Amino acid sequence: MQHIPEETLVDLETALQAERAALEEELATFGKRIDSGDDWEGSSQSEGEEAAPEDVADNIEELVTNVPLIHDLEKRHNDIKAAMLKFREGTYGLCETCKEEIPLERLEANPAARTCIAHTL
Repeated sequence: MQHIPEETLVDLETALQAERAALEEELATFGKRIDSGDDWEGSSQSEGEEAAPEDVADNIEELVTNVPLIHDLEKRHNDIKAAMLKFREGTYGLCETCKEEIPLERLEANPAARTCIAHTL
């Protein structure tokens, strides 16, 4: 993190915290936590209720939409948690593949970036 000015680090960490909060809100809108952990699954609005026959198709359609959405949101949420852990460990801003510094421009565009451009997954 030596290549990143302290003020910029604070801004990046703040951006990560704000995005994490927004993602958790969005995850709760389209899914539910599994076993009070950090894993999520898609759900429908009427889950747990006896659905009227005319609502069954709507519930299935909602689940078909929410499950992949939850998967994408959860992946981003995990990337952000990993970045926040790196802040605490002092390894934020290093490529997970080559261990070189990730350019500041990339981190500003994506504060949760795990790799440099050359090693983008």
